[in-house]
Amino acid sequence: MANPARPQLSYNAVWRWHFYAGVFCVPFVIWLALTGTIYLWKPQIEAWLDQPYTHLPTTGPTASPDAQVAAALRAVPGSTLHKYVLPERPDEAVRILVTKDRQDQRVYVDPRSLAVLSVVSEEQRPMRLIFHLHGELLAGAFGSYMVEIAACWTIVMLLTGLYLWWPRGRSGLAGVLYPRLAGGRRVFWRDLHAVSGIWVSLFALALILTGLPWAKGWGNYLTEIRQLTGTARGPVDWTIGGKPPQAEAMSGDHAGHGGMAMPRAPIVSGELARVIGVVRPLAVAPPVLISPPMRPGDPWTAASDAANRPLRSTVKIDGRTGTVISREGFAQRHWIDQTIGYGVAGHEGALFGLANQLLGTVTALLLVVLAVSGVVMWWRRRHVGLGAPIALSRPRLGAGLAIAILALALYLPLFGLTLIAVLVAERVVGRWMPGPAIWLGLRASLAPR
Repeated sequence: MANPARPQLSYNAVWRWHFYAGVFCVPFVIWLALTGTIYLWKPQIEAWLDQPYTHLPTTGPTASPDAQVAAALRAVPGSTLHKYVLPERPDEAVRILVTKDRQDQRVYVDPRSLAVLSVVSEEQRPMRLIFHLHGELLAGAFGSYMVEIAACWTIVMLLTGLYLWWPRGRSGLAGVLYPRLAGGRRVFWRDLHAVSGIWVSLFALALILTGLPWAKGWGNYLTEIRQLTGTARGPVDWTIGGKPPQAEAMSGDHAGHGGMAMPRAPIVSGELARVIGVVRPLAVAPPVLISPPMRPGDPWTAASDAANRPLRSTVKIDGRTGTVISREGFAQRHWIDQTIGYGVAGHEGALFGLANQLLGTVTALLLVVLAVSGVVMWWRRRHVGLGAPIALSRPRLGAGLAIAILALALYLPLFGLTLIAVLVAERVVGRWMPGPAIWLGLRASLAPR
């Protein structure tokens, strides 16, 4: 005969892990949701910030690209050309990225008067700061690891939350798919937490999983796996831990702005104008970043930096003759890179336009509601110490659950490592530290309630 207490023990164990994950993840969830929402609207924000450099007077002839680059180099003495951003409109300033001491500076140049309108460190631009705040907490590799650990445990929080939400002996959809408004504060907060969780879980899991390639731990883990399996095909076009992969950093061909460009060959007069003339009819998705050769005789590179990554392509052009040497589009990339490219574009709100941005924003706001309602529920229900649910007994680990945990730990190594650390700490505290054990809910308090 089955032990009737076993389902309760299992439920209690899941509740504890949901609680642990929530305690750690709630601050990160709120932070990442807010910074991520800002980053979702990057195109609109950058267009607003760049208003002073658009709609410039168009009277008079346009200076040559070489003259524009020379003006940018004079604005940052001792620098070299890194990228020339192909103008999309005749009345906007030319954006030229120059490198000095391995750091990129973005120089805005009037294409007619050659006046330098602004010089901005690429890493200090507002949306780059938001990018680093979101992915690294402005703490470099350590911050990236912390965000990744939080992402892993947020997955645990969402999955255990779905288990706790699953209707058991309840009729109707009230409290399941929509909150009950007439049941008092406790019921309201419980329903708000559960219902927002069920509606947001699928999209939140998608956001988390598509954000993992940027994380330092998981991104390098994927790189190693691909090297071992022979599925790596050229450099990737996303950053790992806030920096471009080493192969791209050394080659200088990364379409982004990691501030890691190597010195390049001297620019031959007239070649940039020739390359621009070849690139314009090719309909490369904007913005198009044109990079000079690394060594004399090497080709120029024109690469799309479109936020919608499936639109990206790269063209190699002989600067002396204007011959197109090669052109590689998204379809030529490895299927793993394509999959991640679609995921990254969706994560950044660029895959299907405004609807993608709105969906990401709603998901982020529901995550904030989920986090805040969880904190309110904890505060109202806690009795002693941290307020964790009491560990009634050591739960039995079924084969299915063990396989699921192992699979998750293999897919998310930092989850596996931190899970081991938590289990060891819980065992030590529960056995030898009675005071902290009561505070953590590992032992029942003897005090009357």
